[in-house]
Amino acid sequence: MVCMKTRLSVVVDQALVFVFVAVWLSFAVCSVQAQSDPLHRGVGPEPDALDIHLAQSISAFNVLRDLNEGLLTFDAKGQLIAGVAKHWTVDITGRLWTFELDPDAKWSDGSVIEASDFVAGWQRAIDPMTGSPTAGMLEPIKNAAAIRMGQARPDTLGVEAIDSQTLLVTLNEPTPWFEELLTHPVMAPWPGEAPRYSGAYRLAERLPGAHMRLEKNGHYRQAAEVAIETVYWHVIEEPNVELARFRADQLHITETIPPGRVDWLREEVGDALRIAPYLGTFFLAYNVARAPFKEQPELRKALSLVIDRALLTRQVLGAGEVPAYALVPPSLPGWQAGRPDWAGDSMAQRIEKAKALYEAAGYDEDKPLVVELRFNTSLNHRRMAAAVGAMWKEHLGVQTRLVNEEWKVFVANRRQGRITQVVRGGWIGDWQDPANFLQLFVTNSPLNYTFWSDPDFDALMTRSATQAGTERVATLKNAETRLLEEHVIIPLYYYVSRHLVKSEVIGFEDNVMDVHLTRWLALE
Repeated sequence: MVCMKTRLSVVVDQALVFVFVAVWLSFAVCSVQAQSDPLHRGVGPEPDALDIHLAQSISAFNVLRDLNEGLLTFDAKGQLIAGVAKHWTVDITGRLWTFELDPDAKWSDGSVIEASDFVAGWQRAIDPMTGSPTAGMLEPIKNAAAIRMGQARPDTLGVEAIDSQTLLVTLNEPTPWFEELLTHPVMAPWPGEAPRYSGAYRLAERLPGAHMRLEKNGHYRQAAEVAIETVYWHVIEEPNVELARFRADQLHITETIPPGRVDWLREEVGDALRIAPYLGTFFLAYNVARAPFKEQPELRKALSLVIDRALLTRQVLGAGEVPAYALVPPSLPGWQAGRPDWAGDSMAQRIEKAKALYEAAGYDEDKPLVVELRFNTSLNHRRMAAAVGAMWKEHLGVQTRLVNEEWKVFVANRRQGRITQVVRGGWIGDWQDPANFLQLFVTNSPLNYTFWSDPDFDALMTRSATQAGTERVATLKNAETRLLEEHVIIPLYYYVSRHLVKSEVIGFEDNVMDVHLTRWLALE
């Protein structure tokens, strides 16, 4: 009996040890799993390009900010901090900037990032042969405008590598927002043809229409502080699909939320719903270089008058958007948003004015205006376009054909302007200055898909570049007034940032730039 009891005890003890080891191993595995779990983020539509000089979509910029880092970058709250540049100084004229690079800044292949990489990148960006849609970011730099117009060579740009770690930049005029420009992907160093990256992550996989998988860049200058090892940016064009994947725990962060569901979402997800002010404006843009809107500002005004922006934002979009009557958003610090006199009229008064202008332009019930409203694939854009078309039809009798295009096709058609009449437009501020919005409509801007050319507007924008303080703000306000009086665009609403964020995501900070670099995030 004693011997049998001893054997039984040994068996039991061995079993307990086995169970203990198994449980310990499971906890250890779970711990490692938690530390290495990938972050899943929605990116919205397919990025139009992942070339820093060719991209122009928000979806592309969000991914590119993870892959590339410029001289300066953003912290978690959207504030400017040092990037590849460790120190920088500005001379007394405000025109000469000297940047000392961080010696720890390396490409993802381990090679050191040098000043010449910035020179090569900026020259490529400004070269007309590149066709960069965001090359205007470089225009404060000496000779940039002349190069873009083909009047000077790219190698005459005011940027010079003094040595491998020192970059000298000469501006045309003092530019207070120049530091913010340096955070934009187009201003990052150029890796040449090598698949290497200057940011916290490197591109490991891209499946068009599905996702981009980014892996932590072990050579990044602050790699030890980057918590997320792998991030998936998922291409999801439909907000309802994105919501479904969020609720199924397939996404940690969404790019947006479905329209008209804010109240329901507040009840369903609580604090996971994040809505905050955002530096952006949504508008419709006329192609004023071709019929039926060429030299027809009064007809353009008629179509703007009959759009009920309050109804549009409240019932059609329903995600906190603010009705807009001007281009520059009120979320811009120190700026008073514009508002035309007719914005205070009742809808009945506005409709009567619009009918008179519509008839004066030669249109009526027997001869209605027929117009195409073109937009890229998105539930929000489809709802917006349908609502606007219905308002034009109800109040003026306009016959609107809605044209829904995949993003890359839409961007190409909008930029070329050969077939466009009215297109979905909008702008998210790249830096916090009204000129960032207004520069879109300068005659030679590659982003001027209205094809409007106005000497008075151009002169105001040129004058503002030599001014500062309240004088400059007043000039820019006059420029915006000129744009709005010509009814080149129809401002519809000011953006808000709208995301769903899982509670286990740490480090996601609401900010007016809506920039959330993965390097600042972690999973609890």
